[in-house]
Amino acid sequence: MIQIKRALVSVSDKTGITEICSFLVKNGVEILSTGGTYDALSKAGIAVKKVDEFTGFPEILHGRVKTLHPKIHGGLLGDTTNPDHVKQMEANGIVPITLVIVNLYPFVKTVMKPDVTLDDAIENIDIGGPSMLRSAAKNHKNVVVLTDPKDYESFQKEFTANAGKISRETAFGYAAKVFSETASYDSAISTYFNKRLGIKYPEKITFAFNKKQKLRYGENPHQDAAFYEPLFLKSQFEALQGKELSFNNMLDFDAAFHVASLLPKNAVSIVKHLNPCGIAFGETVLESFELARKTDPISAFGGIIGIHGRIEKEAAEEITKNFVEGVIAESFSPEALEIFSKKPNIRLIPIAKFDEALDELDLRSLHHGLLIQKRDYDLITKDKLKVVSKKQPTEDDLEGLMFAWNCVKFIKSNAIVYTDQNSTLGIGAGQMSRVDSVELGAMKAQKVGLSVVGSYVGSDAFFPFRDGIDAIAKVGAKAIIQPGGSIRDEEVIQAADEHGLIMVFTGMRHFRH
Repeated sequence: MIQIKRALVSVSDKTGITEICSFLVKNGVEILSTGGTYDALSKAGIAVKKVDEFTGFPEILHGRVKTLHPKIHGGLLGDTTNPDHVKQMEANGIVPITLVIVNLYPFVKTVMKPDVTLDDAIENIDIGGPSMLRSAAKNHKNVVVLTDPKDYESFQKEFTANAGKISRETAFGYAAKVFSETASYDSAISTYFNKRLGIKYPEKITFAFNKKQKLRYGENPHQDAAFYEPLFLKSQFEALQGKELSFNNMLDFDAAFHVASLLPKNAVSIVKHLNPCGIAFGETVLESFELARKTDPISAFGGIIGIHGRIEKEAAEEITKNFVEGVIAESFSPEALEIFSKKPNIRLIPIAKFDEALDELDLRSLHHGLLIQKRDYDLITKDKLKVVSKKQPTEDDLEGLMFAWNCVKFIKSNAIVYTDQNSTLGIGAGQMSRVDSVELGAMKAQKVGLSVVGSYVGSDAFFPFRDGIDAIAKVGAKAIIQPGGSIRDEEVIQAADEHGLIMVFTGMRHFRH
């Protein structure tokens, strides 16, 4: 057990600090403090000694040097179970400090301000705080260290129950928390500096995330899971209602959001197992939803719906006619929320700024490392298309082709999508052969009574052989948009011309593994 006799207190977040220090003083603990913390405690009438009085050395360099002194760090690092340490401490007038309550300068909060300067950021890099935390945490068998105000209550309960002592097991737990805190703090500083320098892929990279919530389970019920958000980006994934989110739910919500957010206003995406099973946009959210659901109503059952707009009463009524796992949208009208409340298991997530909530980097974990890439947000415009077929597209054809292209980028490779000008008709996803995806997409449309005659076909990558073009012509599609770039492009273009198809190249691939 660690007997608490002397505490060093220096905090930026003063939540609960006067209460815990008042408790300590009442229990005979001497308190040392600095700067604003000292002022706050003194103002509250709590007996506290200034660190410079304790060390006999003044604060200097506008407060940059306050606690960096042998009497502080000797008191924190001295192992009082080691006779040689005790002897050296006594010889140098160093007394043990058995409790540290420290949290750090608000670096992240500072640099997230839109008008922050580099000088402001640098002045909010804490030096003494991490040093004290790390010293105390290293010597956790002799020192208790608190960095999270949420731990004050449990500390006081154990202190009271054990007559002013804290167990070494508890101290070890607090120490672990400290090293997580200092690691994430340094990571935030590193991230900020790299961003200032424009370095996206540094030689060494660290990430700091805060636990947002525990999830129901991972991909399967026997797998634990949790959701973390980065320090610099507060997640907007806050459910208004519904069951606890699972790992798979989070993935599908993210996918549904990304599809809808990059399409026109009122666009709707219905996602199942990370693949869209229907995408559309119309004059209203209701119209878009009905069009998207037509693509594959069977798969839409139990899906996640992404909506680039506000859900009103009529759309909510239509959505709740069948089972859905959840809806993510810009907002929900009060009338819509009332309707959804009658289906309390449906998860509802609002993201107010749909277009602005996109993060740039895509991270994929491997068993032995981490892959990082820029997210595939690039969109091409009609003027960048290259018409390679003899048959020329009309302006309406170009609109339909662009819609097909902006849908196929969200579908797992090999990906083929059949569309009209504003809604998907059939989707062929995740096949090992491109011609299989062509045939699957047409079959899915036929299965639900949708015709792909006169449709537009988007392919996420080039056609390696003409068989895919022959299959598209066989079902009566009108036009194809694809990246091009195959060694058999001429053969593929010839097939399109033989069948009287329009074909345009984008010069951009959209593989999605």
